[in-house]
Amino acid sequence: MQVPPMFRPASTAREAAVLILFGEGPEGPDVLLTERAATLSNHAGQPAFPGGRIDPEDDGPVSAALREAWEEAGVEPSGVDVLCSLPELYLSRSEYRITPVAGWWREPSEVAPGHPGEVAAVARVPIGELVDPANRMMVRHPSGIRLGPAFDVRGMLVWGFTAALLTQVLDAGGWNRPWDTERVEDLPPEVLSLASRG
Repeated sequence: MQVPPMFRPASTAREAAVLILFGEGPEGPDVLLTERAATLSNHAGQPAFPGGRIDPEDDGPVSAALREAWEEAGVEPSGVDVLCSLPELYLSRSEYRITPVAGWWREPSEVAPGHPGEVAAVARVPIGELVDPANRMMVRHPSGIRLGPAFDVRGMLVWGFTAALLTQVLDAGGWNRPWDTERVEDLPPEVLSLASRG
């Protein structure tokens, strides 16, 4: 995967990791997403991959990604086969260098929001829904600035860093289908209000 210039990490940024967890669900191949609690100060209410900062006791990005998926969604680490770590990406709004870790859910566990103050919802989203052209669009700020691709799935608007990374992963996996990149919609006011916190 190529890292776009805007996502190339700054060496001074804090380290974090996310888990891109694929599995075989009741509706076919899927990926796990969480929705961050609306009460958080950063990225409030946004759909995301489970993840967070790499703590001193973690044995690197893989360990951190698996720990966070357990804490946030109840994913049993023993049921996950780690496939690879992807290149670090820089999230400028929160000053993190994020290592995406791809995994296969060999033995799925029951999932649910871990800490209610951090996670509002957990969803296994079928790949078929993500690549359905009817569920895809570009989003923009009301000022007219295009913010990138988005997915409207399972009652969630997936946008920003997560949507950009998901788009790259779907491309790399050969799953993407042609969709109308000229379909541009404004971010809803409630999403903008949450995003303005940081």
